[in-house]
Amino acid sequence: MSRTSPPPAAPAPTTTTTASAGPGAPGGAAPSGRVSRARRRTLTPGARLALVSAVVVVASACFLLLFIRGGFEFVIERRATMLGAMVIAAFTQGVATVLFHTVTNNRILTPSIMGFDSLYTLMQTLMVVVFGGEVLARTEGLPKVVAQTLLMVAFATLLYRWLFSGRFGNLYVLLLVGVVFGMAFSSVSTFLQRLLSPTDYDLLSTRLFGRMSNVDADYLPFAALVCVAVGVVVWRRRYRLDALTLGRDTATNLGIDHKRELTIMLMLVALLISMSTALVGPMTFFGFVVATLAYRVTGSHKHQFVLPMAFLLGLATLVVGQFVLQHVFYAAGLLTVIIEFVGGIVFLFLLLRRGAL
Repeated sequence: MSRTSPPPAAPAPTTTTTASAGPGAPGGAAPSGRVSRARRRTLTPGARLALVSAVVVVASACFLLLFIRGGFEFVIERRATMLGAMVIAAFTQGVATVLFHTVTNNRILTPSIMGFDSLYTLMQTLMVVVFGGEVLARTEGLPKVVAQTLLMVAFATLLYRWLFSGRFGNLYVLLLVGVVFGMAFSSVSTFLQRLLSPTDYDLLSTRLFGRMSNVDADYLPFAALVCVAVGVVVWRRRYRLDALTLGRDTATNLGIDHKRELTIMLMLVALLISMSTALVGPMTFFGFVVATLAYRVTGSHKHQFVLPMAFLLGLATLVVGQFVLQHVFYAAGLLTVIIEFVGGIVFLFLLLRRGAL
């Protein structure tokens, strides 16, 4: 009689619990509580924008309403004008620098490399050489600001059309030519300034540094209108800007006319920098510092977050710096000098760390 062996017993089911898999176990996942806490500690770009916006609102309120001495209406009007100039400077410098970094695909370069600051200095110097130092005071007004802005934009337009229409025209040639023009304008300005009398040179030097306290309130509506128009155009192209950061070939494969978008962005950069320079004076490294901070603070590469963050950080820097220098150190006129000094150090540090442009 054959003996039938019983079937083999089924293996006991193994139950893996979450508690048994710790961070030290091989292949184990981190506890869910730790992951949730890490997620809570990481703010979204929108939350960071809201936080910086709250800081800007509080700082602006303190700048307008605290430490008022003398006539209330006079002080409020003067501070409101300064705050308006800060808004224009923060928007123009911050947005223009981010756009310039996007189209050049380089976060070390600044729009000043195109020679706009040097062209502004040359125009002011030529006016003093030809007509004397008093012409600076006699010609103050909105027509002068508009004329200077249009002249600098016309210079940029001719430069872009000339270089991009050529057979070998490209962005790198454009940057190189911009550097050469900037050095030429600066050299001519320096030579002409040595021919001026001490009085005329003193009058000229007040126009060659960034200034927030001497802006005429009549300029602000025109500048605000330009900023709003540029902001609308840039915001509608925010997704195209994201594609431009991927490079020319990738952007072209995504259906974007790279050359057209590049020209439009460079024209907007020229308009913003020209407006800022004509309104508050040259500010070489302010936009670079603001854009560099925006990239690190935002936590995202998307322009819908980076552009507003650059504007808000620039405004916060100007308002807080002006408030501290004015009411703590009683040296409000040194704000732009300090910003440019710190910006130059940051620029050299990043350049030396990268080792190349």
